[in-house]
Amino acid sequence: MMFLQTAPAQGSTSNAEAMKHMGFGDLIHNFDALGWIVFITLVVMSFASWYFIIANAIRNAMVRSRAEKVIANFWSTASTQEAIRELEAQPKGEPFSKIALDAASAVAHHQQATAAGGRLAESLSRSEFIDRALRQAVARESLRLEGGMTLLATTGSAAPFIGLLGTVWGIYHALIKISASGNASMEAVAGPVGEALIMTAFGLFVAIPAVLAYNFFSRSNRMTYAQFDEFAHDLHDFFATGSRVEGVAPTQK
Repeated sequence: MMFLQTAPAQGSTSNAEAMKHMGFGDLIHNFDALGWIVFITLVVMSFASWYFIIANAIRNAMVRSRAEKVIANFWSTASTQEAIRELEAQPKGEPFSKIALDAASAVAHHQQATAAGGRLAESLSRSEFIDRALRQAVARESLRLEGGMTLLATTGSAAPFIGLLGTVWGIYHALIKISASGNASMEAVAGPVGEALIMTAFGLFVAIPAVLAYNFFSRSNRMTYAQFDEFAHDLHDFFATGSRVEGVAPTQK
């Protein structure tokens, strides 16, 4: 009777000791070449995705916080020259001011070409030239907002599969140990199984923030693109006709 009580206790102690070899420290210690490649890849993807998450969050917050003020100031300024000076004083990364400045620059360039009798005035009307400049400006500023989005999408879609590769490799190691020793005890397979589980978790840990951030920034960028288009249309009407469009100023509060 005493033997029957002691044997399970010893087995439980052995399993408890084996479970201690499923930690992250043992994972690092037992890495082979493929394990290191998978681990380093996930670490790099994690750091890169968090860099762009933080950078995009700061940039989008700054753009959205200044957008209404920049637009409202432009329409409320008494003269175009004064409005342009205020736009030029905006920070380098402020997109709405850059779109308006490109439109103003296009108007000035077309006027100079017309006064000089150049072929530009014959090829493109004032309206067409402004429209072309605004399209290029909106496309450029929209592209800047896309910085890091491709990496976030790639990380969100690829990281789970990279972690799965580490999982499969860990299970493979466990099967090799069982085959070599003929022992399927917890002590024999704890290390490789721990490696497999940790790699799975690590892949998800890298992927989930990237997916959530990508969805959030995609929606935020779509709202900003809509503001770009609305502002660009108003700018086109203003610079093409030379007078402020009725109803623009009150809506840009």
